[in-house]
Parts: sequence; structure tokens; C-alpha cells
Amino acid sequence: MRTYIAYIIAGLLTLQSVTVKAQVINWQSLEKKDRHIINLNARMEHGLFYGAGYGYRASVAKIPVVFMADHSTASGDALPDDFKSRVGMDINWVSYEGFRFSTKLQAVFRRYENDYARLVNFGSDFSGALGYYRKHWFVGGKFGFDKAIVTHFRHSQSYKDQYPGVVNGWYEPATGGYTYFGAQAGASFGKVDLYVEAGKTLAQDFKTKTLVPMYGSLGFNLKF
Repeated sequence: MRTYIAYIIAGLLTLQSVTVKAQVINWQSLEKKDRHIINLNARMEHGLFYGAGYGYRASVAKIPVVFMADHSTASGDALPDDFKSRVGMDINWVSYEGFRFSTKLQAVFRRYENDYARLVNFGSDFSGALGYYRKHWFVGGKFGFDKAIVTHFRHSQSYKDQYPGVVNGWYEPATGGYTYFGAQAGASFGKVDLYVEAGKTLAQDFKTKTLVPMYGSLGFNLKF
């Protein structure tokens, strides 16, 4: 029972941390001299989440690559309780007649706390995007998978009172995951990108609905 309940909480960690899909890039509007991307974003799901990120554009074997880091947190009275931080890269593999295919791979660190436990987790987030890009606008689709690989539990006293045998510590193997898919579109004005995203989420078995099965976000990029 202890392990079963612990894994339920771990699943809630993943659900509560469905990410602001930060730093959506209009690859066609990036100029050679644009090396830095500052991102601000907000997402509405089962609550309001805010995020900020930074990207550095480079080229590896003539393939455009943006190295990135971002952080998101839930709005509320205790801002440090729930957050998600990621580092990784976005790679534009294919470009043909305005169509582009890119993949994003990120390492994830997140924290979630409720009345029963405080959880910290290491995981990964992998996604792919296919779209049609022009200098002043773009539209496309996205599919991704977010995996919680290992999670540390520190249970509250009220939880221990109900389940005296509970053990604090690291739980592995992987304690949860979800897939997400949706659409994204944006407009570019000089050094500024504005974009929106909307989509659905499913548990890692591709069948079970998550607690809140939809997401939507709004973002802003400044390139220089």
C-alpha cells in the first residue's frame, strides 16, 4: 500500500508540472546575427503558470541549434512550492520550401509539495515539431513525452500518522510520465515573436486521461 500511494503522488507530480512549452521558435525569422533569445510565457491549465527562458543560437555541422534553459512556477501564495526547471537543446533538422522539422531534448528538475509530501524529481522532456514557417508568421504541430525518472519523497507528519511504515527517500525506477500533442502558431515583428499553443495530454500508456487533459499557453520572444 505504501508503494502504491507513493506512486500515485509521483504521478500527481507529473500532472501538476505539465510544462509551459517555452521558447517556441520561428526558425525562418532568425537572422544570422541573432544569437540570444529571451522568452517570457504564461499558461492556463488547472491554474496559472508563469515561465521565463533563455536560448543561445549556434550551428553544429551547419544544422541550426538553440541551447536553452527555462524555469516555470505556479502562481499562488507559496511560489517556491511548485516549479519546473529545464536545460537542453532545440535542433532544426530539416528545412525545405518553408517546411521545417525540429526536435527538442531537455533534462528536467521539478518540485511539488502538498499536505502529504514534498517531492523533487529528475526527468526528461523530448518533443518534435513540424510546421510551415515564414519570416513574419508560422503554424505547426507538436508531439512530446515528459518522463519522471527518479523522485525523492519527504512525507509530512500527517501522512506518517496515517501510514506509519512510510519511508522517505528516492523512488525508482521511473515514477510517471505523460504525452502531449497540439498546435502552435505565431507572428514575428522584427526582433519579437508572439506565439500561442494549445493541445491535449495523455498518460504514458497513451490511453489514460490526465487530471486536466488540455493546455494552452501564450509566449513572447526577444531576439538579439
